[in-house]
Amino acid sequence: MHHTLARRLRTAAAAALLGAAALTPLVGTQTAQAAVAHVADPYVGATPYLNPDYVAEVKAQAAADGGSLGAQESQVADYQTAIWMDHIGAITGDSTHRGLRAQLEAAEAQARSSSSPVLVELVVYDLPGRDCAALASNGEIPATSAGLAEYESQYIDPIASILSDSAYANLRISTVIEPDSLPNAVTNQSKPACATATPFYEQGVEYALDHLHAIPNVYTYLDIGHSGWLGWSSNMTPAAQEYAKVVRATAAGFDSVDGFISDTANYTPVQEPFLTDPTLTVGGNELESAGFYQWNPQFDEYDYDNAMYAALVGAGFPSRVGFLIDTSRDGWGGPSRPTGLDSSPSDVNAYVNANKIDQRPFRGDWCNIDGAGIGARPQAEPYGSASHIIGFVWIKPPGESDGDYPSGSHTHGDPHCDPAGTQTDGNGGTYPTDAIPGYDVPAGQWFGAEFQQLVANAYPALGGGTPGGGDTTAPTAPTGLTVTGTTSGSVTLSWTPSTDNVGVAGYDVYRGTTKAGTTTSTGYTDTGLTASTAYAYTVKAFDAAGNVSPASAAVTATTAPGSGPGGGGSTGCTGAYTVTDDWGSGFTANVTVTNSGTTPTGSWTVKWTWPGSQTLSNAWSATATQSGADVTATNETYNGAIAAGGDTTFGLQATYSGADTVPPTLICTAS
Repeated sequence: MHHTLARRLRTAAAAALLGAAALTPLVGTQTAQAAVAHVADPYVGATPYLNPDYVAEVKAQAAADGGSLGAQESQVADYQTAIWMDHIGAITGDSTHRGLRAQLEAAEAQARSSSSPVLVELVVYDLPGRDCAALASNGEIPATSAGLAEYESQYIDPIASILSDSAYANLRISTVIEPDSLPNAVTNQSKPACATATPFYEQGVEYALDHLHAIPNVYTYLDIGHSGWLGWSSNMTPAAQEYAKVVRATAAGFDSVDGFISDTANYTPVQEPFLTDPTLTVGGNELESAGFYQWNPQFDEYDYDNAMYAALVGAGFPSRVGFLIDTSRDGWGGPSRPTGLDSSPSDVNAYVNANKIDQRPFRGDWCNIDGAGIGARPQAEPYGSASHIIGFVWIKPPGESDGDYPSGSHTHGDPHCDPAGTQTDGNGGTYPTDAIPGYDVPAGQWFGAEFQQLVANAYPALGGGTPGGGDTTAPTAPTGLTVTGTTSGSVTLSWTPSTDNVGVAGYDVYRGTTKAGTTTSTGYTDTGLTASTAYAYTVKAFDAAGNVSPASAAVTATTAPGSGPGGGGSTGCTGAYTVTDDWGSGFTANVTVTNSGTTPTGSWTVKWTWPGSQTLSNAWSATATQSGADVTATNETYNGAIAAGGDTTFGLQATYSGADTVPPTLICTAS
C-alpha cells in the first residue's frame, strides 16, 4: 500500500507575494515582530504565508483558461501550500524559484504588516535512498553511510542554520518530516532497496528532529502515510512502535515531535459519509471485507488518525500530539460523487462501489489520479479544540505532477504513472493505475490538465468570486432528535442526518447552552450526569469549511433514578491490567473496564496500588492521578456509559526503576 511524492522542479516564473487569507479560526493579536513562543498548536491564530512561486503557477493557468473556470482556478492561489525542500539545491534556489532564505524574507515582509503570527509550511524531503518502494521521486542521495553524512551536513545542517536565524524568530515554521519514509520500514522490508535504506531513514529522521526541534519557533510533524497504507492493525501497531523507536533515540525524546500528518500528497477522503461502519453486513459480508478495503477497517483519514493517535500514545507518545490531514486532493466532487446512501445493492462490493466517494478502483493508486478534486480548505481545528485533528492543510500543491512514466522521450519514470499500466494489491488482484490518460508530465512540473480537473471536481466547490467561495453555505439543521435511552448517569440520543449530509463533517451536541461533545455519527451518549435530572438537548451540524447549521429542535431527557434499593438494577465493574510495551525504564499498559452489573453504567472509577517504583506519566481515554503508589482513573465523558456485559479500555504510560510488577488488585466501582 504505497504512494509516492514528486520532486518539485517547477518552471513557472516567480511572482510578487500576494496577500494571504487567514486560517480560521483566528485568535489573539500578537505583534508580528515579537518573538513567537512555542505554542501547543501553531495553526491557531496564525496567518498563512503563500509561496509566490506556486501563486504564479496558479495565476498563469487561471489567466490562460479565463471565464468561470479561470475565476475558480484563481481562488486556489489564496490558500497556503507547503514549500518543498526536496533536494539540496532547493535550499539556495535557482533563477526562477526562491531558496529557503528568500522565502523566509518574503514571509518576514508579510509579518511586518500582520497583527497575528505568520505561519510558513516546509517539507523536509531528501533522505538517503528516498522513496525506496517506487521510482517517481527517487532522491539524489544514496542509501550509504556517506550518503547519510551528506544528508546531515549538506542538507539538514544548512536548513537548520537558516531557520535558526534570529531574523525569523517571530515566524511560526511548521515542518513535515520526510514523507514516505518510516512507513516503508514497516511494510516494505521485502524490497531490497527498502531494507537497505531503513537504517538511514531512521538515523536521518532522528538527526532532522534533533536539529529542527532545537529551534523554538519550528514545529515538527512526522508523516504517517495514510489509512490505505497503515490502516490494518498488523501495520498500525508495528508502525507506532517504529515511530516510538526512532523518536526515543532523539536528544529530547518524545518532546522532539509536535505531531503527525496523514494523507500527504494522497487522495484518501477525510471521511466517507455513507460508509461509517466497517462491520455493517451486506449480503452476509462485512463492508471491510470488500475488495476495495481488503479487511482494512480504516475507511478514511478521520477514523485512521484517531486510531493511530491511540496506537501512538499507547507506544509512548504524549497525549498532546496533534494530527494534520493533507486535503489538497481528497475532495472527490464532480458528477460521480454519491449524493445519498444507496442501500439497494445486496452484494458487499456493489454496495461499497455505489456509496464510496473515493472513486479510485484501488486504494494503492497514487499518481495523477483521474477524477480527483481539491478537498477541504486549509483550516485550523476543523473538529474543534478537543479533537486530536488540529488542522486541514495543503501540503501537496494542487496542479503539480506526481510523476511521469518510461517512454521514448522520458527515460526516467514510474510505471505506476502510466495511464495504460496496471498494478497489483499483493493478493492476486490487478488494477489500473487510474492515472490521467494522454499525458506524461515529469514529477513536480506543472500539469495544467490535472489542475483543471482538480478545480472542476473540488468539494466543497470553489466559487467564482471571493476566496473560499462555495464554502459559505451552512448545512441544514439535523432533524428527528430523539432520546433512545437513559441511565442514572447518561442520556443516549439519535437524530436524522441533515438533508445535505454529504457535506457534513460532524455534529456538535449541546446540553442546554453547553457543548456536551462532538461526533461524526448520528448518535451520541452524554455521560457523567446526575440521576433523576431533566436535561435539554439540541444538535448542530458543521461542514469541513467550518460552517455551522442552525440548532435542531430541542428534546428533554430525564435520567433514571440512582442504582441500589429502588433503582431498578445493579451496577458493578471489574478492571483487567495488561502491560503492552516495556523498554526497561518505562512501559505502557491497557486497563479493560468490564460492566459486571445488570444495568448500563453512567460512570466508573478504577483504583490500584503499584507495588514498585512506578510513576504515572500520562493516560488516554481516562483521567488518571497518582498519590504515592495509589492510582485513581475515572472515565472520560465519551466512555462512561458501558452496557451490561460490555467493556471499554483506557491506556497509560509510566516510568520505573527496578522491577515493573503488575498491581495485584484493581478496585472498580461504577454508577
